[in-house]
Amino acid sequence: MSKQRNQPRKRWFQRKRIWFPLLFIAFLFLGNSSYLAKEPEGEPFLLAHRGMAQTFHMENITNETCTAERIYPPEHPYLENTIPSMQAAFDAGADVVELDVQWTKDNRFAVFHDWTLDCRTNGTGVTRDYTLAELQQLDIGYHYTADEGKTFPFRGKGIGMMPSLDDVLQTFPHRSLLIHIKSNDPLEGKALADVLATLPAQRLAQLSVYGGDEPIETLKQQLPQLRVMSMATMKSCLIPYIATGWSRYVPEACAQTQLHIPDQIAPWLWGWPNRFMARMEAKDTRVILVAGSGDVSQGFDVPTDLKRVPESFTGGIWTNRIDLIGPAFRENVEK
Repeated sequence: MSKQRNQPRKRWFQRKRIWFPLLFIAFLFLGNSSYLAKEPEGEPFLLAHRGMAQTFHMENITNETCTAERIYPPEHPYLENTIPSMQAAFDAGADVVELDVQWTKDNRFAVFHDWTLDCRTNGTGVTRDYTLAELQQLDIGYHYTADEGKTFPFRGKGIGMMPSLDDVLQTFPHRSLLIHIKSNDPLEGKALADVLATLPAQRLAQLSVYGGDEPIETLKQQLPQLRVMSMATMKSCLIPYIATGWSRYVPEACAQTQLHIPDQIAPWLWGWPNRFMARMEAKDTRVILVAGSGDVSQGFDVPTDLKRVPESFTGGIWTNRIDLIGPAFRENVEK
């Protein structure tokens, strides 16, 4: 008789064992599904990589590739990281312009992409061996070619076109900028902190900085209110978030930073897009969507690429072709 009395109890526990995992799955779905989440308010914004820049083919590209020697036939007259290219990017619809900085012999910051001068300019060696004034005498368009060196469409047009970071900050006092430290030297982080520390809090809020782990760590120590990003800050946020984000917990390392999320990886993040964006916005963190898997600086560069951006996404859209994406984006918003 006792075995018979225990049978209903066993069946009850067996049913419980089935329901527990089902309830847990339902919890995960309800807590992380964007279908049931409130759509975030606001619109996405456009981030122009290097301003209005000449583009180049990406086949077999490495960190050592001289991209000036593989540009496509020019469709506009602008060279990256110059004042005119930044102005053209803002005019085309950019909300944020990204620029690269290099430290000089006289402890200034020149706005220039490469560590060395040989690829783009008529100079040789590294930027650190020259003063800012010496760098500004170079022709930054000297080696650009679209036909393997038969012609050089920008030769002679880039003399005196390399701005300093001070020039950029003074020319665009109310614009949002993303500053890229191209080295991993902590002294550059300290030097940049010294420059930015002179700015009022309202201006500092319009700026963000990314780059090597060491200069970014140094910069953040001196200016904790500044939004920054490095590979180390990305990992310290996203690795624990991937492990625990199902529970709605957001690591403190995600607070007041910037995340560059490849669009092929983004759908695998807990709560993407609505809940993820709401969680990051609650931490005062800015999310930038880049194209592809994140291997290189791929952007949303043709109008059809915008179809891959979730309709409810409110972060930044990285583009290398603001001249094409800006008008297409405005047209989509007006619709």
